[in-house]
Amino acid sequence: MSLVILLAGLKGLSSGVSPDTSVYLITCAPGTATYAIYGHSALRVVIPDQKSDVVYNWGVFDFDAPNFVWKFAKGRLNYKLAESSFNTFLQIYLYENRSVWSQKINLYQSETYALMALIKENLKPENIYYRYDFFYDDCSTRIRDLIEKAVGSKLFYPPDVTRTIPTFREKVGEYQKIYPWLKMGIDLIMGTPGDKKASFRDRMFLPIDLQKNLSQAVINRDHKMIPLLQPAQTILEFNPPYVRQRLYTAPFFVFSLIFILILFLSSLLKKSRLINIMDIVIFSAFSLLSVLMIFFNFFTDHQQMRMNLNIIWLNPFIIICLICLLFNKQGQLWFRLTFILSAVFATLIIIVPSAINNAFVPVILILALRSSARGNFSWNPFSQNVTSGK
Repeated sequence: MSLVILLAGLKGLSSGVSPDTSVYLITCAPGTATYAIYGHSALRVVIPDQKSDVVYNWGVFDFDAPNFVWKFAKGRLNYKLAESSFNTFLQIYLYENRSVWSQKINLYQSETYALMALIKENLKPENIYYRYDFFYDDCSTRIRDLIEKAVGSKLFYPPDVTRTIPTFREKVGEYQKIYPWLKMGIDLIMGTPGDKKASFRDRMFLPIDLQKNLSQAVINRDHKMIPLLQPAQTILEFNPPYVRQRLYTAPFFVFSLIFILILFLSSLLKKSRLINIMDIVIFSAFSLLSVLMIFFNFFTDHQQMRMNLNIIWLNPFIIICLICLLFNKQGQLWFRLTFILSAVFATLIIIVPSAINNAFVPVILILALRSSARGNFSWNPFSQNVTSGK
C-alpha cells in the first residue's frame, strides 16, 4: 500500500467510518430529458451499525443559477457533489421511470477508508463545486478517479483492441441516435476534439460505459485477480424510453425538402424581387449559425467545441453576404468566397463521410446554391446577373 493510500486510510479511520461499511456503484439508465439521455452514476455508501445509507452524486447543477444559459454556453457552469439518502435518490428515478442498478465494489477495509476520506475531501466547501467537462470531468469520471486513487496500482483494466477504439463523437452518438435533431445539433457544435479516439478508460465518462468497463476491471489480491465489481443487482426496472422514428421529421428529409423548394423557387423567382426576400431569410439563418461557430471556436471554455471544422462552410463571409443583401450591394466577391468554402467542405464530406452528419448535406447544398447564384458564376443557371434590388 502506498503512503498516500495509507494516510488516506488513517484519515478514514478517524472519520467515523465503520469496518462493515460497504460501497456500491449506482448506475441509472438514460432518461428522455436532454441532460439525462446519457444516464447517470453515483456512489452509495452503507454503514449498517450507524443505520446510514447515503448516495454521493457528482451530477448536480442548478437551473436557477444566475446566468445559467450563458455559463453553460461559455463552459463555466459549475457542477456540485451532493449527498442524499438512498431512498430520496431513488424517488427521482422512480418518478422518471428509469432503471437503476447497484454493484458492490470489492474493496479491502483500508481501501474503503481511503475512498471515504477522498469523498469527505470532496465535500469540503472549497471542493464541493467543480468545473464540468463532458469528456474528462463529470459524474462518472469523478467516481472512476476516486476508485483508482483508493485502490492504487492493484487495479487493472483490460487492454484496448486498437482497431475497434471508437471516437468520443461515436460514443455520444450511440445515445443520440434516437434523437436525430439533437444529434445534428451536437455534431454541429462539437469540434475536432470529439473525433479523438476514446480509450477504455476514457469511455468511462459515460455512466453505462463506466458500469460496463469497471465490471471488466480486476484487483490484484495476493497475486489473484478478482473482479472490481460484483454482479449487478436491479433496484428499479423499467422499459427503455420508446421514441418513434418518423422519416418525414428526420433532419435529412426536412432539409432535403427545403433544398428542393429553394431550387424550384430559384428558377421561378429568378428575376423577381421576392428572390431578395428569400435570400435575406436564408442568409440570416446561416449568419446566426456562423456567429455560433465563431463563438464556440474562439469564445467558449468548452474544449470539445473548439477547432470546429464546420466553420469552413459556416464562415464569417456569410455575415458580409447578408449585409450586402440588406443594403442592396452586389457583393459578388463575398458570395463567391462563400460558395468556394461550402464546396470545399462538401469535398471533405466525400472524403470522410463517416465524420459528417448526413443532415448537413442538403443544408450545405442550399448555401452553395444561393451563394453561387449571387456570385454570378457563368455556369450557374440561377445567377442573378443583376444588382440586388433591381
